[in-house]
Amino acid sequence: MITVGMNYQVLPGKEKTFEDVFFAVIEKMNQMPGHTKTSLLRDVKDAQRYVILSDWSDRAAFDSFIRSDQFRSVANWGKEQVLAGRPTHDYFEH
Repeated sequence: MITVGMNYQVLPGKEKTFEDVFFAVIEKMNQMPGHTKTSLLRDVKDAQRYVILSDWSDRAAFDSFIRSDQFRSVANWGKEQVLAGRPTHDYFEH
């Protein structure tokens, strides 16, 4: 099992857009082999900072999702100009 922490900094005023896209992404995640569960957390001290915690059977399953057409079809951050910078990912194996 692996948990992936995906860290995002969102531009001010784009929080709702980010959250709406997240819910579309989680619908796609739920259809992917190896996905267990995902949660969206928002920093109480910085409203533009989010972390997505996602549990997968293994790293290969997560990497397949990130490279999939399903992910690209819903997560078009550049088009919407939502993010303040590149997201970072942390991997926790357990």
